[in-house]
Amino acid sequence: MTIADDFPAGGFVQVRGAREHNLKDISVQLPRDALVVFTGVSGSGKSSLAFGTLYAEAQRRYLESVSPYARRLFNQVGAPDVDAIDGLPPAVALQQQRGTPTARSSVGSVTTLSNLLRMLYSRAGEYPEGQGIVYAEGFSPNTPEGACPECHGLGRVYTVTEDSMVPDPSLTIRERAVAAWPTAWGGQNQRDILVTLGIDVDVPWRELPQETRDWILLTDEQPVVPVYAGFTPEETRRAVKKKMEPSYMGTFSSARRHVLHTFAHSESAAMKRRVQAYMISGECPLCHGKRLRREALNVTFAGLDITEFSRLPLARAAELLRPYAEAVPDEEGAAQAIARQRMAGDLTRRLDVLLNLGLGYLQLERSTPTLSPGELQRLRLATQLYSNLFGVVYVLDEPSAGLHPADTEALLTALDGLKRGGNSLFVVEHDLDVIRRADWLVDVGPEAGEKGGQILYSGPPEGLRAVAASQTGQFLFGGGRTEPHAPREPSGWLDLSGVTRNNLQDLSVRFPLGVLTSVTGISGSGKSSLVSGALVDALAAHFGQPVAEEPDDQDDAPAVSGTAQLGGDLGQISRLVRVDQKPIGRTPRSNMATYTGLFDHVRKLFAATPLAKKRRYSAGRFSFNVKGGRCEHCQGEGWVMVELLFLPSVYAPCPVCQGKRYNEQTLEVESRGKNIADVLDMTVDTAHEFFADEPAVFRALDTLREVGLGYLRLGQPATELSGGEAQRIKLATELGRSGRGGTVYILDEPTTGLHPADIERLQKQLAKLVDAGHTVIAVEHKMQVVAASDWVIDIGPGAGEDGGQVVAQGTPAQVAGVAASKTAPYLARTLDLGMDLGALER
Repeated sequence: MTIADDFPAGGFVQVRGAREHNLKDISVQLPRDALVVFTGVSGSGKSSLAFGTLYAEAQRRYLESVSPYARRLFNQVGAPDVDAIDGLPPAVALQQQRGTPTARSSVGSVTTLSNLLRMLYSRAGEYPEGQGIVYAEGFSPNTPEGACPECHGLGRVYTVTEDSMVPDPSLTIRERAVAAWPTAWGGQNQRDILVTLGIDVDVPWRELPQETRDWILLTDEQPVVPVYAGFTPEETRRAVKKKMEPSYMGTFSSARRHVLHTFAHSESAAMKRRVQAYMISGECPLCHGKRLRREALNVTFAGLDITEFSRLPLARAAELLRPYAEAVPDEEGAAQAIARQRMAGDLTRRLDVLLNLGLGYLQLERSTPTLSPGELQRLRLATQLYSNLFGVVYVLDEPSAGLHPADTEALLTALDGLKRGGNSLFVVEHDLDVIRRADWLVDVGPEAGEKGGQILYSGPPEGLRAVAASQTGQFLFGGGRTEPHAPREPSGWLDLSGVTRNNLQDLSVRFPLGVLTSVTGISGSGKSSLVSGALVDALAAHFGQPVAEEPDDQDDAPAVSGTAQLGGDLGQISRLVRVDQKPIGRTPRSNMATYTGLFDHVRKLFAATPLAKKRRYSAGRFSFNVKGGRCEHCQGEGWVMVELLFLPSVYAPCPVCQGKRYNEQTLEVESRGKNIADVLDMTVDTAHEFFADEPAVFRALDTLREVGLGYLRLGQPATELSGGEAQRIKLATELGRSGRGGTVYILDEPTTGLHPADIERLQKQLAKLVDAGHTVIAVEHKMQVVAASDWVIDIGPGAGEDGGQVVAQGTPAQVAGVAASKTAPYLARTLDLGMDLGALER
């Protein structure tokens, strides 16, 4: 290949016969020691090549050299379907993923900076006179040596009171006055036990003696007594007196014991949330929320204890450490001075990498559930930048996701650093700024799913200009245009005042109604705190809706204070819909077909076939979640887990149904030559043609295609979907429901994971919502969307403490002219009097 021969690089990776997912037996060569960017529309096969083939094969080869016992500790991705890959170095994958659902995982633990900081405090901290040394583990709230004995390192204590467990004292025990007890049989069991114990369960709670109420709610005693299920109190008294045979022996558990035991030991997040509603949470009185023992908090560095230091923005922490890192140790106390200078220097260098990636607004203590996938990926990237590995392939999944164009510059500088260190970068990306900086482009397409999986082009970026079939090329070199947009006039205004949350301090903002508003600003400026936090909470309270659930364990979440006031033309709005990136289900049983409701229509169609009628199969027969039609060997999962000695457990297709999920009798029922399993295996695009004459199914599929999801299979498990895909499924479901106007739609970066061509399709759907009289408010970084908005609110000017203010607001053209806005130059470039996107070079 002439291009390859001329390309100045350290050799090539040769891929031959790749067939993973939708790849069509492709062969391609990729230069090493270069920035290789994989492009193409969403679902074209980019990730199948970069992650499913190249990274999977690199990992497989590495694991071949590891002992079988050690191999079981790895989460293996399996051998890819490829004939051969030559010249492939070891690989490190940095993928998009949500934070681990525990508040004990933090920025400090992900980057290992907390370990270094503990060493610094242990070896070079200032100790009070007479106190012995505290070793590094004594500065961790996650160890027995460091955790505060009162709150066990959580910083908060949970208590229960009579008021919290009995919200309505006018009810009787039989009427479930003790709301904290379980709602089903468990609660009935406790009430029956009280009847046996002679306690009146039919008088209002408030009329019971205080001593009795305290015992029911707070006792640690657990008497075991006979229970006579279904007996009246009088019948129970007689039965006890006669020592009749009971239904069973019941063990009493006070409401407090039930609540605290469930909260501490239940593995069900729903159960924990239920009992938490009956608990009162407060700051730990012993450590005052700092999570550590007094001995550790007595040690200071630069006048701060370790918790105070961990709560500083990383930029401030680096500033504070720099003088110590640059100090020259004197002879007196040399050992401690040298340790202080070296550890401060190491911490400063590591912090500088994070600052260069635009993460200076984060704190070491910030818990990972509160981070975006993009922030998490950049934290992991920073760790790799500091590790100074050589000769590695880094495979990255949309590293620009969640980044403002200004922050993308810092990311590109970091990637250049990895490349200069003798590494190769294989990056799956949609951002045109990143694509322009590539040394080599691999464009996959031409479309998604079955219509993709081909290499349209592989070579230096300029060569893509000549490839007419490439949708990426059209946007990169001028075929994809930004259509001039005439902003709509708002139908009214929503006033949000007194917003005090994270870095927002007493902020007041006006949101226009009946239009599309983009909220912009650099990463960490406060956009999500304003929109997904304060605005959602205020609207939810106004409509009496439950506030969106936060991560299960959020004790470390940044503090929220104050209550924002909502005002303005509230009569114009009737509903709030938050379309976020949380999964549409936590298990493989959840999928797009069940979530959107279209599977209900499909099952009814199968139940209406002649064979199904003859056999009297209802629609329920075609559900894989209930007994009857499903395969009972795998219980409708389609997969079974195979335990392997010394190796990780693997999932294999069910040997009975071969992964089809249903039993033979159900699969005998066909509609137009396809059974129910065949339908679940169809992509949205294929099903769209198949169900063209079934209006209810067709409409749902049409909407899914319009939001760029034509390549997904109807039965694709929820666990395999990205956050962006989950969000677009939710959006499609809402588009199917949306009726008369008045709904406020809140979206958080809806363009995540979308090619510019797919963004155009998404914009048309958002425009439909606005044309129907709804209000759409989106947190957004893509200038393609911002330029086509009716109103822009720019938050900043910087991140963290330097952000949290409204820098500019108005039409896109007005905001583009505000000098103080970091968004303005990028917006101006995109709006540049209808110029082509591809011509808008920096």
